Amino acid sequence: MYNKYILLSLSLSCCIAVSAQKEERDFIRKGNRLFNDSVFVDAEVNYRKAIDINPNSSVSIYNLGNALSQQQKFEEAMEQYVAATKIEKDKEKLAQVYHNMGVIFQAGKDYAKAVDAYKMSLRNDPSDDETRYNLALAQKLLKDQEQNQDQDQNQDQDQNNQEQKEQEQNQDQQNQDNQQKDEQNQPPPQSEQKENEMSKENAEQLLKSVMQDEKDTQDKVQKQQVIQGGKLEKDW
Repeated sequence: MYNKYILLSLSLSCCIAVSAQKEERDFIRKGNRLFNDSVFVDAEVNYRKAIDINPNSSVSIYNLGNALSQQQKFEEAMEQYVAATKIEKDKEKLAQVYHNMGVIFQAGKDYAKAVDAYKMSLRNDPSDDETRYNLALAQKLLKDQEQNQDQDQNQDQDQNNQEQKEQEQNQDQQNQDNQQKDEQNQPPPQSEQKENEMSKENAEQLLKSVMQDEKDTQDKVQKQQVIQGGKLEKDW
């Protein structure tokens, strides 16, 4: 009796598993047809349905990553590829996963990570010429990027030095201007003040002397006129 129940349960479990596998394969096939027709959104939906049935399906996860990548959802696609590398054991399939990861890194100009991804791909499949070409290209782009970064850093340093030099020159000029203003605003030295004062006193004494001489001269003329016959009349 119990053996019958056990056999019945096993039979039902097998039927359910077979049905689930069939449903999973159907979603994957449908997703692949939509992907080939460039209907990437609907392909994504079907791959997700397949994953809901079997979360450990590396095929569904990898295909979902491809559908997301075609929609330029690169971060989400990368998450799927990383998940696939943790599940997939087949070296050829792993090579394809790492190849696609390299393509995404390269598109994002992260050439260092692209180089690493292509190397991982070639470790799993050394015969892939396309990956080898992509690796060489990524290495060249990485070298060019590093050289450009060095040039940019040197240019920035030169610009900073030039700006610092101009600031120092402006500061020196400003200091000179301020010094000249201070010198102009300072009172003259004490010796110059005394010379100016002496000159003023001398001028006053000279003026008094001239006025006294003129008065003496007039007195002399008047005295002389009186002596010669009195005060002179005006002209007609």
